[in-house]
Amino acid sequence: MRKYELLCIIRTGADTDKVDQAIDLIQKAVENVGGKIFSTDKIGRKKLAYDIEKSRDAFYVNFELEVPQNKIVSLKRALKLDENVLRNMLTIQKKKIAVASK
Repeated sequence: MRKYELLCIIRTGADTDKVDQAIDLIQKAVENVGGKIFSTDKIGRKKLAYDIEKSRDAFYVNFELEVPQNKIVSLKRALKLDENVLRNMLTIQKKKIAVASK
């Protein structure tokens, strides 16, 4: 299994309960494809550069996760079908290289 970072832009509503429910649904989608989430970073509400589906602001969440490579397409499809996720970006997590100081 490979490690990935998933950045999701979640539609905001009047209350933060909807954001928490959307995060739970994303976590369940990852678990349904056989993945594990190591950390969830709630970045917060930000103003969008342009309107997306009539939304001017959205809630950003970053996940560090591990998913089998053959299940990536299924995960992307589940995120696309979720009406609360406006946009998502899945990237391979780079290995951190230690730099020796002089």
